[in-house]
Amino acid sequence: MADRKIKWLIYTVLVGLIPACIRILVWVISQNRDLDILNTLDFVIFGLVLHISNINEIEHFHDDEKSWKTIQNGTSIAFISFYSVLFASYLLGEANPGLINGGVIKFLSIGLGLASFALSYNVYHKVSKFDEV
Repeated sequence: MADRKIKWLIYTVLVGLIPACIRILVWVISQNRDLDILNTLDFVIFGLVLHISNINEIEHFHDDEKSWKTIQNGTSIAFISFYSVLFASYLLGEANPGLINGGVIKFLSIGLGLASFALSYNVYHKVSKFDEV
């Protein structure tokens, strides 16, 4: 079980965090601190990676859990839709300053990112438990 979760942590979570890690690294080495260290798009990308990974993992899960699979896939699709709205809102706000409250979009993307992490962890925990049997 630990092996599967470590792979999930490295291959999914860390890959999803690459844009945020790059942004933090650039912020640390930059002389100019105008760069926003927490960016909406970093959390959107993180959430999308987690949910796409969930959908992929669930497709290979045994068929005895059809209702669980359906709920998890539906949840991931709903979150992907929410992230798409946040992405579009962010772009609209960038193109038209003052039209969209960027702080709210950032807050929502961070909240969804944390929820996505919890959901993804639960999916991989269940899949890991099945692999032990």
